[in-house]
Order: sequence, then C-alpha cells, then structure tokens
Amino acid sequence: MENRKYKKIMTVSGQYSVRNYTVADIQSFKGKRQLTKILPFTEEEAAAAELSGIDTLNIRHNPERPEISRALRAAAPKTFMSFALPMQSAKSEYDALKLSFDAMELGADSIICGTWGTRFIEVVAHAGIPAEGHIGLVPRKSTWTGGFKAVGKTINQAKMLYQELKTLENIGAWAVEIEVIPNNVMEILSSRTSLITSSIGSGKGDIQFLFAEDILGDSEGPFPRHSKQYADVYSLKQRIQETRIKAFERFIDDVKKDTFPTKETTVSASIEVVNDLLSYISTSENE
Repeated sequence: MENRKYKKIMTVSGQYSVRNYTVADIQSFKGKRQLTKILPFTEEEAAAAELSGIDTLNIRHNPERPEISRALRAAAPKTFMSFALPMQSAKSEYDALKLSFDAMELGADSIICGTWGTRFIEVVAHAGIPAEGHIGLVPRKSTWTGGFKAVGKTINQAKMLYQELKTLENIGAWAVEIEVIPNNVMEILSSRTSLITSSIGSGKGDIQFLFAEDILGDSEGPFPRHSKQYADVYSLKQRIQETRIKAFERFIDDVKKDTFPTKETTVSASIEVVNDLLSYISTSENE
C-alpha cells in the first residue's frame, strides 16, 4: 500500500485531496482487471481497508447523521468512496440533488442511489455528479422481484436486467451494483454495458463487492451464501467480552475482600501533614 501512487483531485467543496483512483481510472480498467470493494461500518474497518489496499469503498450515508460519513471519510481519506443514499431520503428531484451535493461536499467520490427512481438518478447524473444504480436483488425493492432470492433465472427477468442496464446508461449513470443474479447472466450483461459493474453475489464483474462484516466474520451469522469469511472477529469479540466480565468480577471480589485499594495503588501524605490536619479539625470543632 505504501508504494501506491495517488492522484491529486479537487472535491466538490473546493478542497484539494488525493485518491487512489478517479472515475476515469476505474472506467479505463473495464474488461482488463477486477477491482475490490467493501462496505465498512466503522472507522476501524475503513482504515484497515485503506491500509490493506482495498480499491474502493461504499458507505451507508445517513443525511441526518453526517458526522458518521465524515468520520469514515477521514479514516480512509485516499480511497475512492461511494456514498449510498437511503431510498426514503429523497421525495423530489430537488431533494435528490441537494442530498447528493451534500454528500459530495462531505468527500464522496460517487453517489449510489439505486433505490431511487430513474428520474432522480438522471437529474443527479446530469448535474455532473457521478451516479451509480442498483439492479438485481435490491433488498428494499425485493417485493417486485419475489423476495430475497436470485433475480435473472427466468428469461423475462434476464431481459429486464438488460433493459435496466441500458436505461441507466441512457440517463447518465457511470456504474451499477448488480446483486445476486446468475453468474453466467452477469458475464453476458457486464460485457455488453459501458457501465462499471459491481458484483455482489453475481459472479465476476468489474468490481468484486462484499460487506466488511461478512469478510471479517463479524456477526453471529448465518452469513449470506455469496460471501466468504476470512476471519472470525465475532468470536474474538466474544472472548474480549468474557475477559471484560472476568476482570470486573475480580475487581468486585478484591473490593469485597478489602484487598483493593493497596499501598501500591494509593499515595500517602506525611505524618506531619496528617497530625496538622487532625489538630486543625479538632480546633475547628471546638470553636
């Protein structure tokens, strides 16, 4: 990571910064190499992603708590980062534009607004903001595709996916997240669109995307079928919690047995100070 070259950019807010990749860089890699992307939930995860050499990041942006996004951006200041905006945050084209510009001013390099209607995505893209779509299994739209299952296993669904890609191209999007579609359908679609395809559970795309939680094994599970666990952070956290509990229990036990505090954990005044204080208190009480 230390040898990685960075490019100087200017953010929407007019601040100079550096990034590992620009939109143009990522577009130039299409069909040549596959990048990596994760979604971190904490500053520690974002920082670890940058130090490890993860290519791109997604973060969930909450417009009502911009400090979280600001902290994640600060934790990985040099990594290309997309802000995913919540479906219900925009009620109008004005909302979509304002939210997108606000996110870009916080340091986003791109906006993911795949749960919005195409009209909102189009107005954002036409304002010069890099905009990404989301097709396939879109959790908040899963009622339209039959729930939490793969999309594109029928010819009608496969055609729909292709049509959605072409719509996103035509309205000015530059990238698309494609979630849980058949890998052989993904192979066809990714090679027939100018969009940068981020695959999550869909086989090989231009970018391979997983949640940090799934990579780290940082939950009780079960984990998504399309993920792979490269660590068992959940068990580590459980052991840490057990260590906390045992330490607190030992502290309680020491206090009950009067073995804490000790001479080593306290300080003492000189005997002269003690005697003078007792004399002062005695005199004060007799007045």
